[in-house]
Amino acid sequence: MDLRDTLKGRLRLPLIGSPLFIISVPDLVVAQCSAGVIGAMPSLNARPIEQLDEWLAEIRERLAAHDRAHPDRPSAPFAINLIVHRSNDRLEQDLALCVKHRVPLIITSLGARPEVNAAIHSYGGHVLHDVINQGFAHKAIEKGADGLVLVAAGAGGHAGAQSPFALLQETRAWFAGPLALSGAIAHGRSILAAEAMGADVAYMGTAFIATEEARAVEDYKRMITECGAEDIVYTSLITGVHGNYLKPSLRRAGLDPDNLEAGDKSQMSFASDRKKRWKDIWGAGQSVSGVREVLPAARLVDRLAEEYWAARRALGAHSPLVNPRWGRMAEAAE
Repeated sequence: MDLRDTLKGRLRLPLIGSPLFIISVPDLVVAQCSAGVIGAMPSLNARPIEQLDEWLAEIRERLAAHDRAHPDRPSAPFAINLIVHRSNDRLEQDLALCVKHRVPLIITSLGARPEVNAAIHSYGGHVLHDVINQGFAHKAIEKGADGLVLVAAGAGGHAGAQSPFALLQETRAWFAGPLALSGAIAHGRSILAAEAMGADVAYMGTAFIATEEARAVEDYKRMITECGAEDIVYTSLITGVHGNYLKPSLRRAGLDPDNLEAGDKSQMSFASDRKKRWKDIWGAGQSVSGVREVLPAARLVDRLAEEYWAARRALGAHSPLVNPRWGRMAEAAE
């Protein structure tokens, strides 16, 4: 079954809360899913690995309880992000736990692995692979991914350099499957714009850092609300892969954000020391300019929904730019 068929009637907004390293935890994932958007979490946020087993069970139990209490508005599915880069020595164990708990959606990063896709497909799960260009996109689909997360310029954390218009347009020219679009999205209008451009869902991370449920220190959340797009620096120094970071956090770490040397991709690591390396240097996207207060995740989704539907009404109920594919969402417009 196509992922889009699985999602019908389950989404309040066409939105995935992107998996945030260190920051996304069960409280945030459950809040996102209960509010009607897909919540996601990197498997590596759970340390030791036994905690991942506990967290997956907790997420499923809490969402099942929500669905029993609210049969008229069931929770959205949740997603787990697996880093499939060779430096991740936990991949096989994390994958086995995802299969055990039948995680509905897997988001893979930094490599495409047919055996990972096959394992998720074995129980009916779906796989989206995040990419920054057409070369990676073609490889991911050839190796069995169901869809793609297009990580365009302006996205927080590891990000590409291509315009979302170019990246999405080129991908839709050859791929008709599920697409999520990432890159400076923090407003309901931007979610609608992603749909109008041809994406099925938007992919939003930075705004969810500044939520009460996010496992980010208060200084990080405050910095998000105080910065603008000009405060974002694109560099490979931190992990060896290009990403976007908050300029004030780089300064506080003793770095000159205007004179950063290139990182060494061969030294990229997803072992336990990575958390220490990221502790005081904070990722964020250019969408920080649209985040001005720390909110509960449910209130953020409420605001995004109001903005989204206002934008749809402004375009007209029968605008050819809008594809009301999600069922439950269409009902919310009435």
